[in-house]
Amino acid sequence: MHGAPLRLHNSLTRATETFAPIEEGHARVYSCGPTVYHYAHIGNLRAYVFTDTLSRLLTWKGLRLTHVLNITDVGHLTSDADAGDDKMEAAAKASGRDIWQVAAHYTQAFEENLAALNIRTPTHMPRATDHVAEMIEWGRAMEAKHCYRLDDGLYFDVTSVPDYGALAGSADDAAEGRIAAVEGKRHPQDFAIWRTSPPGETRQMEWDSPWGRGAPGWHLECSVMSAKYLGLPFDIHTGGIDHREIHHPNEIAQNQAHCGCGDPGAKLWLHNNFLVDRTGKMSKSSGDFLRLQRLVDRGFHPLAYRMMCLQAHYRNELEFSWDGLAAAQVRLKRLVHAVAALRARDSGKGGAEAGRYLAELDAALSDDLNTARALPVLDAMLADKALSPSARLAALPDFDAVLGLNLAVLSREDLRVRPVDAAIDGDLIEARLAERRAARAAKDYARSDAIRDELTCAGVEVMDGDPLGWDWRPTL
Repeated sequence: MHGAPLRLHNSLTRATETFAPIEEGHARVYSCGPTVYHYAHIGNLRAYVFTDTLSRLLTWKGLRLTHVLNITDVGHLTSDADAGDDKMEAAAKASGRDIWQVAAHYTQAFEENLAALNIRTPTHMPRATDHVAEMIEWGRAMEAKHCYRLDDGLYFDVTSVPDYGALAGSADDAAEGRIAAVEGKRHPQDFAIWRTSPPGETRQMEWDSPWGRGAPGWHLECSVMSAKYLGLPFDIHTGGIDHREIHHPNEIAQNQAHCGCGDPGAKLWLHNNFLVDRTGKMSKSSGDFLRLQRLVDRGFHPLAYRMMCLQAHYRNELEFSWDGLAAAQVRLKRLVHAVAALRARDSGKGGAEAGRYLAELDAALSDDLNTARALPVLDAMLADKALSPSARLAALPDFDAVLGLNLAVLSREDLRVRPVDAAIDGDLIEARLAERRAARAAKDYARSDAIRDELTCAGVEVMDGDPLGWDWRPTL
């Protein structure tokens, strides 16, 4: 096990704490997954790059890992609190499709996003709809001491557990302004455990329960599935910073009610900050939101977005821009070029090892997953001429293991992503460039310039004298 003590910022205590698993040698992690009513936008995906970095580091440090990432296919309303329609029902109604088909389509699309970003498949990816019976049992167990009934369902009384809202940082009503008023609720922060279908209305997803036919509230699934797959208490719960205000405090309340104690369920609560897009296209309501495929369509490799995320600390806001993404792709290209140059010079001889760089990598990531500090360690290791190419290449799998950039296998050809509207394909580009090199060798500069102009019109920038040896790149 790599030796630096792992320090992580616990949102619950607002302190950076040394991580020690509850069960020796075994880390248990739960991550809030997507609501599969639409494609994930790149801001959503930042959360999973963060959780993947965490899971990779835990594994690299020698721990056995059980990682659960749930799929929300029922119960999440159009507000993160108890307001609006169920997102899944609304998406199915708007599209005229079967709700189960909607869930299956967007779940598959999400899994494809994870693969494209080299995010490892979690140990378990349970779906909420497979656990409704267990959610009903949780509701029954909590009802007598912690819940009350209204015409539209079963509600949790947040005053029935200690220190409600401690994770969010306040328990006053003003801090819960995102929670819509529901007639009959005892307190503004009270939330739905079960939502009964209105009289005369039939949902595509509904089940019989002691409180009438309907569907579970959004918050209940995470308590139920984390307890089932990890046991309570478990080590780490992750999610976006938006979950810190309502969803996660409600999870904690349910966990406390179910165990009859003050235990919040998870020992550490970790939250990644927002990806900020000044163009206003991060929200799915815009209709033209930024999803991973749109980046690919513009000529960017998905791992350029992973690099962009790694360049910032997960608890800091990260501003998205096309220029910033282009810079991240150039940085990734430089790394790929450096690795290729080492392979070309590798004699197979050893020499000094890169151990000090692995120690620096460990120290950086053990400092609350400081990937922004870890990347320069990778740069320095690859550039260190005091180490043989063989020694540097031997250290590369460790960097790949935790950063997930796939440098051991990524090629410059992989990074030549053709924009969807490009008028020319890669093979033809290479052929035309070969003609151009022959023309330049023959001092036929008019012919050389004509080929360059032709490629420019087709959306290809010819990169004469490119120190990376890239020769060309797609233009945006």
